[in-house]
Amino acid sequence: MIGRGGFGSVYKGMLETTPGQLKNVAVKMLDTTGHQGDKEFLVEVLMLSLLRHEHLVTLFGYCAEGDQRLLVYEYMPFGSVEDHIHGYGSEEEVLDLSTRMQIALGSAKGLAYLHNVAQPPVIYRDLKTANILLDHGYKAKLSDFGLAKFGPSGDMSHVSTRVMGTHGYCAPEYASTGKLTMKSDIYSFGVVMLELITGRKPIGDACMGAKRLLVNWALPLFRDQEIRKIADPMLSIQGHHYLEEAVERALVLAYMCLREDANARPTVKEVVEALDNIVKFIERKKKKKKESNIGYGRGVELEKKAAVAVSSPNETTRMLSVNEIEVEVEEEDEDLERERAVADAKNWAETMRALRRQSNEPPKQTTP
Repeated sequence: MIGRGGFGSVYKGMLETTPGQLKNVAVKMLDTTGHQGDKEFLVEVLMLSLLRHEHLVTLFGYCAEGDQRLLVYEYMPFGSVEDHIHGYGSEEEVLDLSTRMQIALGSAKGLAYLHNVAQPPVIYRDLKTANILLDHGYKAKLSDFGLAKFGPSGDMSHVSTRVMGTHGYCAPEYASTGKLTMKSDIYSFGVVMLELITGRKPIGDACMGAKRLLVNWALPLFRDQEIRKIADPMLSIQGHHYLEEAVERALVLAYMCLREDANARPTVKEVVEALDNIVKFIERKKKKKKESNIGYGRGVELEKKAAVAVSSPNETTRMLSVNEIEVEVEEEDEDLERERAVADAKNWAETMRALRRQSNEPPKQTTP
């Protein structure tokens, strides 16, 4: 057994795809003791039969004989995001910030497919780290569609349904009224973002006090710009200015997803765009730092070579070529870098203005 959830257990198995060819699969055995379990089985078969995307798990087949209700999926070798973030697996390695943001981006792309491409649109309704599975290279895929609902159609603004999902992830308006919208998923995504950034559970973390929600703990600290207190200590952002900036940008996005007013939350398309910018920002800064370190390392090596040549009088001393002496560090095109900086500044200014409006903070007075 490789996992257990609210609707049954998951086992690792082998499936013969062609004669003599075996493939690892995950087999979910649903608990069908009640009507609800049978309903979740039918919903999941329906949803995954209709939906196909690189960031959604693939359903290979199912079994519905007698009391047996089995679902056969592609096997995700790296487990769930929950396993990695909260250390449920004994051998899970710590995910760095770049990997966490790429996982968030992949998850958002899967959600974007459900909201914007699937016909009819689908509301996931159970977005959480336990349901984000990781393939090779930490590629994120959404799983477990037993609670998914088709979105509103025509002039309808929401779907009315019995409140389901996981405590700590549910949008407040859905939990209180049962009115489900696409923005309910966006709220849940904001909680997932906070988990990735803080490394804390959505509810019940002892460090946050008894029965405190992660959202209630993190947002006041964010408003006070206590970035280092919020960030997972395992990320080691202290002393790395670009990592602190990336965490701050990710927190701004999480904050926007967690707005009380559902209409004020971003669309999933906007979430994907924001995360894509964050991932590119981190990669760009990592590349520049790596190039800088390579240049420094080559310079040290050349100094050693020169020292050896000078201190070895019995050996034939040769002249070092210009190519060996000069340390060439590839620089980014200045115009391109300037354009990136201007674009980043504009995006950041717009985000912070929106943040101030949401927090009802009056604009700072300036003296003419």
